[in-house]
Amino acid sequence: MGRAFEFRKGRKLKRWASMSKTFSRISKNIMMAVREGGPNPDTNYRLKLEIQNAKQANMPKENVERAIKKASSNDMQDFKEMVYEGYAPYGIAILVETATDNPTRTVANVRSYFNKVNGSLGTSGSVEFLFDHKCHFKVPAGMDLEEFELEMIDYGVEEIFPDEEDNTLMVYGAFEDFGAISKGLDEKGIEILESGLERIPTDTKTLTDEQIPEVEKLIQLLEEDDDVQNVYHTWAES
Repeated sequence: MGRAFEFRKGRKLKRWASMSKTFSRISKNIMMAVREGGPNPDTNYRLKLEIQNAKQANMPKENVERAIKKASSNDMQDFKEMVYEGYAPYGIAILVETATDNPTRTVANVRSYFNKVNGSLGTSGSVEFLFDHKCHFKVPAGMDLEEFELEMIDYGVEEIFPDEEDNTLMVYGAFEDFGAISKGLDEKGIEILESGLERIPTDTKTLTDEQIPEVEKLIQLLEEDDDVQNVYHTWAES
């Protein structure tokens, strides 16, 4: 199994432990999907997948409906998807994905978090090259894995591995193949339980016990910010 499997296993129980933060993140994704393609999930595939993600996270139906209604309102400010890059102490690269209605506020907050731990906020492209941008899908298990993998290669699937904990399969491909893989799974009548995008570090760095707290503090500060959707780093968490 490749880096995607190890990355998934390492992050699984460590991020998005807060239910309210998870719901907030999904709500923003739903609103951006609606603004991009309309409020009908039958014609807006991104919205359809985000609603499925909400179900997987046990997000109440009324929260989903509220997000769709809010996004359909003409007086709602658009969220902008912004990416910030920098370094934590000890050379750990940090990539921060945000969704914000006020980029000036967001960049000021992100910069302050880096400054608090003597890190440095960099320019666009300064660490992005250290991560592979991937799409992922969680689907039910129960099919022949080898045959399924061969069928999905033509759609851009690069890696499939079983998640025995919840009896599902994780399907990975390149970021730009998100639409093709979504379509392929749909055509084959395979239910998509969860989908999304991830940044997988091409290399990681081990820290000593004395160094870990500073890097953990920065990650925690970033993840607690309401504008932050995802935080990726090159620290080899054990």
